[in-house]
Amino acid sequence: MAFFSLKKRSLILCILMGWFSANAQIQDSLQPTPKPQEEDHVKYPQIQIKGLFQARYLVGMSKDVDVNGLHHTDGSGTSNNFMLKYMRVQVKAQISKRTEVVALANLADFKNDPKSKVLENAYLKYTFSPKLAFTVGQFRPWFGIEETYPIDIIKSLDWSNQYSEFGKLGWTSFQIGLSATGQVKLGEIPLQYAVSVVNGNGKNQVNDNDNGKQYSTRLLFGLSKKYNFNVGLNGGIGEVFSKKVYAVGIDLSSMVQFDPRWSLDMQLEAKQATNHVLYNSIAPEVRPDNPDQYLTRGVYFLPNLRYEINHKNLSAFELSCRYEYLDTNFRMASNPRQTITPMVGLEFLKNYGARIQLGVQFDRYKYQVENTNQYNNNLFIVQVQSRF
Repeated sequence: MAFFSLKKRSLILCILMGWFSANAQIQDSLQPTPKPQEEDHVKYPQIQIKGLFQARYLVGMSKDVDVNGLHHTDGSGTSNNFMLKYMRVQVKAQISKRTEVVALANLADFKNDPKSKVLENAYLKYTFSPKLAFTVGQFRPWFGIEETYPIDIIKSLDWSNQYSEFGKLGWTSFQIGLSATGQVKLGEIPLQYAVSVVNGNGKNQVNDNDNGKQYSTRLLFGLSKKYNFNVGLNGGIGEVFSKKVYAVGIDLSSMVQFDPRWSLDMQLEAKQATNHVLYNSIAPEVRPDNPDQYLTRGVYFLPNLRYEINHKNLSAFELSCRYEYLDTNFRMASNPRQTITPMVGLEFLKNYGARIQLGVQFDRYKYQVENTNQYNNNLFIVQVQSRF
């Protein structure tokens, strides 16, 4: 009897253990199965090399105006020219999971005096998370649409006149400083942000030219995922040679996909800023105390129609026409420049790997000034590029 009693107890114990084991397995199966920790087999640094070749043929179609837009009363000046615009090489080193170092040089700048040129990007970026990353060195601080993509995928001939002007003022283009960037969500609205502080006197400078700094902020709101409609707000304040300066801007962008082949990309951007470069170029005894008497204002609109051909020898066809309005001193001596640039582009490799563009740049000024760049001009352009 004792034997059967012991056997019965053992059977009951086995049944209970089996029930607890089964119950435990069922409960675990309702929870996410923890993935085994995988060892990080990535070897650092990881090196990536990219490049861009871009060349042009220019023909001036206005009498006594050269290919750079300079008027010559004596009839001199070059009216046609082969031009090497970019021969860029970029090296990106991923030295850890969160840290990357980037260097970008334009070797085409060696054709002229390379001082303060050639080296474009030279920065270190540390990413804490998608919400926060820090960039330090020489980079392009975000202050508009054009800072968010490289030259090789521009839909028109070149950067806008507005972008170039604000680069001279220290708000755009390559600057030396520190920036914090990231993306978060405001409810259902995605938000990208950038907060930057820079010297404001351009790239490849040994020292800042004064003790002042320029602080800028960009907020980009994604308002429609279907149409990729974004609204950007830009603002900045700073001090240049002990004078307060500012810049503001707003930009809109959208991309409408009509069908798998046809799409329309649109950009609209407007900015205004203190033209402290012009202000400081005037003799101190003549210029006013307030530099905001010298203001730059600009706007441009760029629609780009794209058709995906997807042929083995031709990838896509693009048609764009950018309109620009820029007045570099609209309060004191207004002479606005209006530029229209229609372009036709043929893409032979995907992602702008190789393309040819043809277009004409029409420049018109309210007042023409002889022997200066403020003179009406028509320029025909053929541009070829390859990115690798």
